[in-house]
Amino acid sequence: MGCFGRFRNKVRTGNGKRPPPHVGSAAPGACSDLSTVSSSAAATSQSQSQDSGATARQARSKSSGSASSARSIPELYEERGANSLREFGLRELHAATSDFSRLLKVGEGGFGSVYKGVVRLPGGPAGGTVVAIKRLNTSGNQGHKQWLAEVHFLGVVEHPNLVRLIGYCAAQSERGPQRLLVYEFITNKTLDDHLFTRAYPVLPWHVRLEIAFGAADGLLYLHEGLEVQVIYRDFKASNILLDEEFKPKLSDFGLAREGPTADQTHVSTAVMGTYGYAAPDYVATGHLTTKSDVWSFGVVLYEILTGRRSMEKNRPKSEQRLLEWVKQYPVESRHFTKIIDTRLEGRYSRKGTREIAKLANRCLAKRSRDRPTMREVAESLKQAMQHKQLDGESGASGDSSPPRDVQGKPTADDIAVASARRRMLHLAALGEHGNSIARRRFMFMRAAAAPTPT
Repeated sequence: MGCFGRFRNKVRTGNGKRPPPHVGSAAPGACSDLSTVSSSAAATSQSQSQDSGATARQARSKSSGSASSARSIPELYEERGANSLREFGLRELHAATSDFSRLLKVGEGGFGSVYKGVVRLPGGPAGGTVVAIKRLNTSGNQGHKQWLAEVHFLGVVEHPNLVRLIGYCAAQSERGPQRLLVYEFITNKTLDDHLFTRAYPVLPWHVRLEIAFGAADGLLYLHEGLEVQVIYRDFKASNILLDEEFKPKLSDFGLAREGPTADQTHVSTAVMGTYGYAAPDYVATGHLTTKSDVWSFGVVLYEILTGRRSMEKNRPKSEQRLLEWVKQYPVESRHFTKIIDTRLEGRYSRKGTREIAKLANRCLAKRSRDRPTMREVAESLKQAMQHKQLDGESGASGDSSPPRDVQGKPTADDIAVASARRRMLHLAALGEHGNSIARRRFMFMRAAAAPTPT
């Protein structure tokens, strides 16, 4: 991922705060804590300026027609995020996670591992606040850059459909430099888990649409709601977290980039992202635009429709690539309903599913200029959500007359949502029980390992 644009190196004095995280040296071990990073800023400014789209921006005046010089994300971070994010100590995060116990691990990826922990925050509950702690792998230059990107971007953005970053940790240990991030804890795992893992209850049709709309609103905010245009670059089902009400929150901003300036059409950058979700024009040219995010959104719309991942090697060869498989069942054909997730068992709107498929096809247009904006996507989703009658064809169950809405009585979707919520609360309770057992076991082991006084 390319470096960020230049920003002023202001060292705060008199208030006991360290300078905010800075791009600094590219090497992951180049700084043992945040106060040493800023000294290398001048050495990297030349390479930063070579990354197109990362320098000063043309302002979008929201109150008048006047234009002024807009600031970059790191500059905005100095103004906003540096004072809003908390810096955690490494010992504090070790204690919060029982020394990063495997029993508290809730996720893992190429970036590293995520643990559930409890920290004490000013004004928080006496028993502590449950958080998610991401511990980045430090084996490689890219991990450090992604850590910086998340701190900078999440220190600036604020939206109900984006995960909230509480703080960070940058420290030196015996094992080398440590880079950690502390987020709000989101209880219901990811959209990927609920769509593709059979252990979870089936996501009702209208909940799927609400998740899609919330995710679209989050992307729209990134594209148009800030002084600087932000391209997410890694939109996929596993990066959409779901809270206790199944409201979506976009997570993992390690690959996010500032968009092009007013006089540019794209940002030129190394191709990064996840295979199966990256736009083909971006993969071929390295030209990144907001329409790259729109393509990825189209892929996820088809995953929501079908209950299938974009790539599944365990299926017959003709069905392994989702976008190739759905082409066999055009949206206007009578065979279209064969692509709809059979787990829905007919509890969906036929007209609504066709509108979603048409929208997905627009998002997946070969030429980026032919794809809709995220604002247009959000409006189309609103229209599709108006079709509430569950008149889809029956699925594997063979039921020819799926349940309809009855005034004054819970609908099938209401029952399914309530069931899913009870299931997730039960799983969360089991997790809390397991965590308490793990903590007691850890304390016993520590006591047993302590030297006996002589």
